[in-house]
Amino acid sequence: MMAHMLAVLLLAVVAVHSAPRCDINLDADCNEVYNISQASGVYPIYPFLTPVQVYCDMNTDGGKWTVIQRRIDGSLNFYRPWNQYKVGFGNPEGEYWLGLENIHLLTKRRKYELRVDMEDFEGNSVFAMYSSFYLDSEADGYKLHVTGFTNGGAGDSLAYHSGSMFSTFDKDQDTWSDNCAATYYGAFWYGSCHHANINGEYLWGTTKHFATSVNWNHWKGYHYSLKAVSMKIRPVP
Repeated sequence: MMAHMLAVLLLAVVAVHSAPRCDINLDADCNEVYNISQASGVYPIYPFLTPVQVYCDMNTDGGKWTVIQRRIDGSLNFYRPWNQYKVGFGNPEGEYWLGLENIHLLTKRRKYELRVDMEDFEGNSVFAMYSSFYLDSEADGYKLHVTGFTNGGAGDSLAYHSGSMFSTFDKDQDTWSDNCAATYYGAFWYGSCHHANINGEYLWGTTKHFATSVNWNHWKGYHYSLKAVSMKIRPVP
């Protein structure tokens, strides 16, 4: 009897020590990472229960930015199917897309602002800021909601896309009679079709191709492919 009681007690102790630690803080975004490290770089965050590697920009405008999209050199193909845009792809040390589901999970928790930084091949850098940014769930097409534009020289090429669902070449959710993603070699919150195509084909500066490359129309127009662009979000205090 005594041996049985000891065995039960031992199992209980083991269970307590092997159970998940609910008191450990799991950083939800780069704003929380900033409390531990103020250096820009790649860190794990937890949009839900599974860790995701992201690039944290700790320098721009006070830092604490979670980068959700980045193009810098054309090394990664962004013309990809729906399932890859849903879960994410690429390497946060270089070019990558965080994933629609991860972005939705982050932005449904709290209010976020969005900053879009971009650079041309002549060394000029501009940005666009939005005071509110979030995505609906997959059931609602990961519909984009973005408001509160502040001009950092780029102009507002994103307001047109607010209220649109996300489309890829194999999942057409735009409002055009044709397929915007397939026509313009990208994936985005297309309407009919776009003012911004920052997931488009990576070219080099001025191009004869109309609206198929990495465009931000209100800055460089439809015949210019940007050198670099990144979307980053940060909680609003």
